[in-house]
Amino acid sequence: MSELITRHIRDVPDFPKQGIVFKDITPLLASPEAFQHVVDSFTERYRNRGIKKVVAIESRGFLFGAPLAIALGAGLVIVRKPGKLPWQCVREEYELEYGSDCLEMHRDGIAAGDKALVVDDLLATGGTAEAVGRLVAKQAGEVAEFAFVVELASLAGAARLGKERVFSLVQY
Repeated sequence: MSELITRHIRDVPDFPKQGIVFKDITPLLASPEAFQHVVDSFTERYRNRGIKKVVAIESRGFLFGAPLAIALGAGLVIVRKPGKLPWQCVREEYELEYGSDCLEMHRDGIAAGDKALVVDDLLATGGTAEAVGRLVAKQAGEVAEFAFVVELASLAGAARLGKERVFSLVQY
């Protein structure tokens, strides 16, 4: 684990509900050194890998996806909840522990054959990232990898996504 990163992640007990220990990345974002380290670590891994699009998941994924897209010379595609994007979208519904949810991406976000990197702050069960992978596939793109700052390994999200396609900077 990167000590610089873990030192800037705060545990918040019982948030958003009793029994959950939330991994708060806001101290990491407040540290120019730690934030830069995250962006540099991702950039080093993905430079020269042919990434055409960085697909950032609402909302904390935007914070890492935007500077990474610039560093890689790639386009940025944002994925949001329904009704938040202003143009024609592709949509993907997915199951949650209790119920379902939906994500959208502009229909011209990914071109056929684009190699896409899916980025978010945290990997838990992998359901959201899996849905984003399906959005990329609906547009004939290819997910090169799923990249996360934090992975909660006990929740097995990497297994759901395919461990060989998941990279995380720190695991708990």
